[in-house]
Amino acid sequence: MKKLITILGITFLVLTLLQCKKEESTTATPKGKSKVTTNEQQLNITILLDLSDRIEPAKYPASPEHYQRDEEIVKNFVDIFKNDMNKKGGYKAKGKMKIIFSPQPQDADINKIASELNIDLSGMQPAEKKHIFNDLDNKFSGNLKKIYDLTLSQKNYVGSDIWRFFKNDVKDYAVTEDSNYRNILVIITDGYLYHKDSKIQDKNRTSYLTPESIAQNGLRNNNWKQKFQQDDYGFITTIKDLQNLEVLVLEVNPEKNYLNDEDVIKAYLSKWFEEMGIKKYEIYNSDLPVNTKTRIEKFLK
Repeated sequence: MKKLITILGITFLVLTLLQCKKEESTTATPKGKSKVTTNEQQLNITILLDLSDRIEPAKYPASPEHYQRDEEIVKNFVDIFKNDMNKKGGYKAKGKMKIIFSPQPQDADINKIASELNIDLSGMQPAEKKHIFNDLDNKFSGNLKKIYDLTLSQKNYVGSDIWRFFKNDVKDYAVTEDSNYRNILVIITDGYLYHKDSKIQDKNRTSYLTPESIAQNGLRNNNWKQKFQQDDYGFITTIKDLQNLEVLVLEVNPEKNYLNDEDVIKAYLSKWFEEMGIKKYEIYNSDLPVNTKTRIEKFLK
């Protein structure tokens, strides 16, 4: 009998240790929600495209051109999304990915094309997911090319209202409270935030950042960082609870004759993100697609 009790005791101890080990490997989640490991989380990828004159080859020539770099970035995320689908399988894959603009382009054709670049696997059957998997590359590459072709041919660049997107739309468009999802917002922009309908200023805080405003505020001097901190320059912050959102900013492209604008742009964005409660973010300059791909992969790990 004592031997049996000893065996049962050892068995219970082993099972308890295994359970503790399992619980330690999960991530902390709000009360009432199931815990999942990072590897098990579904992807919720939102790509916010800046269709301002940053993509105009005549004004900002590059090789590859900036719109071509954008297309390659989106292709990288399509590959990542497909790999995640393949890893999870037809039943478990419930990821989401979409391309958005802020504000919506005035061209109805662009909006119609963009509406097709919104994928949500959560309510699909395995057969539907298989169709999405097979068609994803052509759907995104073909439609994105049409969007850029239309934008470049019209040359109606009104800017991208990234500031107002965070003020009004980020929670609805890029964040799900379901802890089974990893919310990732990718912003493709040159870093100068401007829209003709969002020119707000409160002391040294603004809703915009342009090459002209950097110069006017005296932030192109050697002591710009001290001035930035002491005089509280930055974006106006209107939201503070985005701790469940990760942000990756790509294609920052400072003015050719003022490369130090890069540091000012990153200071503005970093301060803004941290004030909004965003714990994980990275801000990268425009680069060759192969280097940007490495940065994307590093960020997602």
